[in-house]
Amino acid sequence: MTGAAVKAALGLGSNLGDRAAHIAEACRHLAQNPKVRLLSVSALYETDPWGMTEQGPFLNACAAMETTLEPKPLLEFCLATERLMGRVREERWGPRIIDLDILIYGAAVVKEQHLTIPHPHMAERGFVIVPLAEIWPEALIGGRSAKALAADFKGDPSIRRFAPGPELTAWTG
Repeated sequence: MTGAAVKAALGLGSNLGDRAAHIAEACRHLAQNPKVRLLSVSALYETDPWGMTEQGPFLNACAAMETTLEPKPLLEFCLATERLMGRVREERWGPRIIDLDILIYGAAVVKEQHLTIPHPHMAERGFVIVPLAEIWPEALIGGRSAKALAADFKGDPSIRRFAPGPELTAWTG
């Protein structure tokens, strides 16, 4: 990796097929990019669907990285990874093989048509905050740490730690 690296966080989710394998594949793809250094990946959490609730449960995780990619190229890389893995965007919040969302990109604030950083709804979503707090507890979201925000979701029955198979041991806690 060359150039000044920025610490960033991604949210990963899947609710089709072998969800854990899809998240592991996305992590492998991230780690293969020479402009990305994967620092850590949270455990997997099985969560109830959000938005469109008539679908199967999701597996969610968060990944922390250092990257020399600027926000827009990082988004393009995430979207290319989704397409490579077979994601088809048919309906908002619908079922998906993989979903990669940029949550945080250093201290950057980006407000563009298809990219908003920090992710505008992450503090409201336990399926994002709980795994993010696991790998980056001091990350600031709206003036509060991820760890403090995660405490708001303690005991939430819609967020369940998932026991991953051996294919995820290199990527999850």
